[in-house]
Amino acid sequence: MTAPIAGADPAVVGPYLAEVLGDPAWKDPSVTLIAGGKSNLTYRVDSSAGSLVLRRPPLGHVLPTAHDMGREFRVMSGLGSTAVPVPKMLHFCTDADVLGQPFYVMERVEGHIVTTQFPEGYAESPTDKVKVSNGLLDVLAALHSVDYASVGLGEFGRPDGYMARQLSRWSKQWDATRIEGMEDIDRLAAALTTSLPATQRSTIVHGDYRLDNTMLHPTAVGRINAVLDWEMSTLGDPLADLGILLTYWIQGDDNDLRTGGSAVSAVTTQPGFLTRNEVAAGYAARTGADIDNLPWYLAFGFFKLAVVCAGIVMRARMGAMVGEGFDGFEQRIPPLVELGRATLSDRELY
Repeated sequence: MTAPIAGADPAVVGPYLAEVLGDPAWKDPSVTLIAGGKSNLTYRVDSSAGSLVLRRPPLGHVLPTAHDMGREFRVMSGLGSTAVPVPKMLHFCTDADVLGQPFYVMERVEGHIVTTQFPEGYAESPTDKVKVSNGLLDVLAALHSVDYASVGLGEFGRPDGYMARQLSRWSKQWDATRIEGMEDIDRLAAALTTSLPATQRSTIVHGDYRLDNTMLHPTAVGRINAVLDWEMSTLGDPLADLGILLTYWIQGDDNDLRTGGSAVSAVTTQPGFLTRNEVAAGYAARTGADIDNLPWYLAFGFFKLAVVCAGIVMRARMGAMVGEGFDGFEQRIPPLVELGRATLSDRELY
C-alpha cells in the first residue's frame, strides 16, 4: 500500500474499488496525482488488476454548480456510442463519505496530453501540425452533430437561453471569487450582455474545448483518442465551444497583449498550426454554421477565462489546489479583460 495522497487515499480508494468493480486485486493500489489539473483533480490508480483514472473535485472550497462529477460521468457515458472519442466510464460514486466529494473512475486511455511541447519525435513537421489542427476541428464538428436525444442526453440541459445563463453564471462565479482592483470584469460582462447575439442552433457543448483537454493518439498524428474534462458540458450554443477554443489559440505572430492572457501552453504558435481565422473557416465548412458573430463568442471566452483565473487564484490562496503551476494567474486577468473589450468593439478574432 502506498502512502496517503491528498484527495484519494489508497487505503480508502483500494477497498472501495475492489467492492464496486468486483475484483479484489484493486484492494492494494498505488495512486498518483496526474499533473496539469487546474480545477478538478485527476489521479491514476494502478494495481495488479490494471490501471484506471479517478476524477474528483478540488479539495476544500467548491463553488456552486462547479466541479459536477455527475455531469462529466453522464455525458461521457452517453457519448460512448458516438464518433466523439471518450474514455469508457466504469463507476460513479455519489457517497461523499468515501472521499469527501462525489467522484468517478474511467478507463485509462493511452496517448499524449500536450502542455508546453509535443513529445520528442511526435508531430514534428508543419504538415503534422496541420493534421492536429484538423483533428481538433473534426472532433468538435462531430460533437456538435450528435443527436443528443438519441444518446440519452435530451434532458442534459436547457438549450434555450444558454448564453444568457452563461453570462449570469460566470458573473456569479466572479462575485464569489472577486479580486480587488479587477472591476473591469464587471464592465466587460455588461458589454457582453447588451450585445448578446441570437442562437442559431443547440447541440451538446463541451464548455472548455481546447488542445490540452484532449488525448492525442500515441502514434497516429492527427487522431484524437479522447476528449477529457467535461465538467462544463451541457446543451447549448455550439459557437461557445468554438469561441473558447479560439480564446486559447495563440499564433506565432501574436503581440504581447494576446500572449499575456494565455493560461495554457502556446504550442499552437509552432509552424503549421492553423490561424484563428483558418480554424473558424474550417469549423464553418464542416458544420455550415454562420460565424459572423463569432467575435462575440471569443470575447465571452476571454471573460470566462478571466473568471476561471480568478477562481484558481482564490482556491490557491485557500490551499485548495493540489500540485504546482498556479503562479501568475492573477497577472493574466487584465490582458484577458482588455482582449474581450477589443474583440467586442473591433469584431476581430483577436
